[in-house]
Amino acid sequence: MLYKFKSKAAADVIMLEANGRELLKILGKNFPEQETQGILSVADMPQAIERIEAAWAFEARQLAQAALEGEPPVSSRGISLRQRLLPFWGMVQRCQQAGQPIVWGV
Repeated sequence: MLYKFKSKAAADVIMLEANGRELLKILGKNFPEQETQGILSVADMPQAIERIEAAWAFEARQLAQAALEGEPPVSSRGISLRQRLLPFWGMVQRCQQAGQPIVWGV
């Protein structure tokens, strides 16, 4: 399954299922009905940006701690959370400025 996030103000962002579910969990939209379809309203976008940035900071702290402990400073998946979520983060920024919601599964 793929997640396709759509808005009138930005190009679509497509994610693999695991990455999409991880994003929805970060956004606090991890109820079963929100995993198949949902909406991120303009009013919710500032909090969404904060949550994504907090998740990035948490991952950075984990990687820094791993490096201090002598573990390789590489994400377990090879691609950082920042790299995976940056397109969606940019989409939220553009949609917030344009006053357009983001939807998925519709």
